[in-house]
Amino acid sequence: MNIRLSALLLSVSALALSLPSISSAQVNGEVGRASDVVIQGSILEPEKLQVSDDTKLTALIKAPEGFKVEVFARDLINPRMLAVSDKGIVYATRRSVGDVIMLKDDDNDGKADGALTVASRPGMHGIAFDGSTVFLVTIHDVYTADVKEDGTFGPLKRIINDLPDAGQHANRTLGIGPDGMLYIGSGSTCNECQDDNPENATVLRASKDGASRSIFASGLRNTIGFDWEPTTGVLYGMDHGIDWLGDEVQVEELNRIEQGKKYGWPYVYGMSGLNPRMDPPEGVTLEDWAKQSTEPVLGYTAHSAPMQMAFYDGSSFPPDYQGDAFIAMRGSWNRRPPSGYEIVRVNFENGKPVAFEKFLEGFLLQQVNGKYGYLGRLTGVAVGKDGSLFVADDSNGTVYKVSFSASATTQAAEARTIPNVVTDMPASKIAIDLVEAKGSDAIAVTSAFDQDAPIPLQYAADGDNASPALEWSGAPEGSKSFVIICDDPDAAKPKPFTHWIAYDIPASFTKMREGIPGAPILQDPKGLKQGANSVGSLGYTGPKPPVGDPAHHYHFQVFALDIETLGLEPGQKRDAVLKAMEGHVLAEGQIVGTFERKMASK
Repeated sequence: MNIRLSALLLSVSALALSLPSISSAQVNGEVGRASDVVIQGSILEPEKLQVSDDTKLTALIKAPEGFKVEVFARDLINPRMLAVSDKGIVYATRRSVGDVIMLKDDDNDGKADGALTVASRPGMHGIAFDGSTVFLVTIHDVYTADVKEDGTFGPLKRIINDLPDAGQHANRTLGIGPDGMLYIGSGSTCNECQDDNPENATVLRASKDGASRSIFASGLRNTIGFDWEPTTGVLYGMDHGIDWLGDEVQVEELNRIEQGKKYGWPYVYGMSGLNPRMDPPEGVTLEDWAKQSTEPVLGYTAHSAPMQMAFYDGSSFPPDYQGDAFIAMRGSWNRRPPSGYEIVRVNFENGKPVAFEKFLEGFLLQQVNGKYGYLGRLTGVAVGKDGSLFVADDSNGTVYKVSFSASATTQAAEARTIPNVVTDMPASKIAIDLVEAKGSDAIAVTSAFDQDAPIPLQYAADGDNASPALEWSGAPEGSKSFVIICDDPDAAKPKPFTHWIAYDIPASFTKMREGIPGAPILQDPKGLKQGANSVGSLGYTGPKPPVGDPAHHYHFQVFALDIETLGLEPGQKRDAVLKAMEGHVLAEGQIVGTFERKMASK
């Protein structure tokens, strides 16, 4: 096969760091509840090219001056995510094979001595080391294992078994944060849709024993690559943009991922671009959603398909690479001309990203017949203990090693502690103990369970996760709205764990049916708003105490207010709701139910 050795040069405009707006993109027309737009897209799939000779292959790959690219291992079938253990051993997950392979280089000749499978589960994809423990993730499950002296893994122990379904994005990844918590990338099930599981299209935060987890950030379509900036401890991640909005839309987003924030998907993309095909829930406009969402800090060429991301903490690259990030771009199938098929560098200055630049290119080639071909689709990046950069190609089954040839010797970088910027909520009391009512007469609250009796399974997270029916009476004259807050004071963290917040409930409404949807604003009763629970989703989330804990107590609290609205947007947290209630509570009441999990559930 004849190959033109010059790589495809993308236009300067395609690499521009400013994010295109609707008007400059290929979404032309009116966007809103009744969109009328024209979108032009492409399908262009480059063909796979193979070069069997290592020297000829690496000669086609372009790197900055002074850098050397070598084949570390080949014929690996499908290496995806990479990780390097404390002992400097390189590991790769293989999603299509369903395993993890160890790539040792005991003779230090710069090439792997072989590939040894050290763990095996269907759909194995994400991998992270925490000292002598390895964490692995499949679609639904997270496993841990001890790392033995020879680098092999001990028996796998499953610590999480109920991650959401994956659908289109079955590429779970994970990492250990500076706070000692486990972070899991959980993509959407689709290109653009209203996922019914609030844990889809998120980054999740879990304890390392898997006993508890919450939504750290949402509105992230498919954030496979994420890592913590070494000097600030801030989490950054690259999110895959929405397809079928045009060749130049949507850019791939570099987001500063912060606790409790949402990032737009599926209704808003890029710099507050409005998705013409998707409408938010009733009562919320696209403009409202954009105001509530956080824009990316940088954008990269649309459809490049960002994969693994790693900050450079080695010592063998030039000093100006310290603290910069590398991202693998797997490459497009729906852009003309193709994009991606490269490793990019994100320049950071004073702990903040300022620009993208190409680091490794030449994997995308234009043949003499005008068609495009690729030498690799890049998926994994990891920094070695000697300061080199390892790069995985999941199409031709190759792992590359990139070193800086100008350095006569390489020394392992000193271990640096990344600062923790994530703080947990301090322990508090349940809402009814924090609020002072003007009247002394209590509101009578009833439900499907008796006072201090077990809550039926259908209202628990392991059951139907449906909110229980509530009815209340005895609200004083002058009541203009109600608030419902459900707290669990027996939870270890956060304390209390809030399972439900509903506010701006009309005064004429004193009976809540079971199974209320998790919409931000309800249509029946009209205007009822729901806040964020401690899981990080909107609306009700059922009891799910740790297995083996004594029965937890769930306080369903009802407050009568002398105002019709708290003046808050939907999605507020408990503290904001309680603050808005101050001085307006006429009466309060509660019913308490219990729940205990005696055995693990699927």
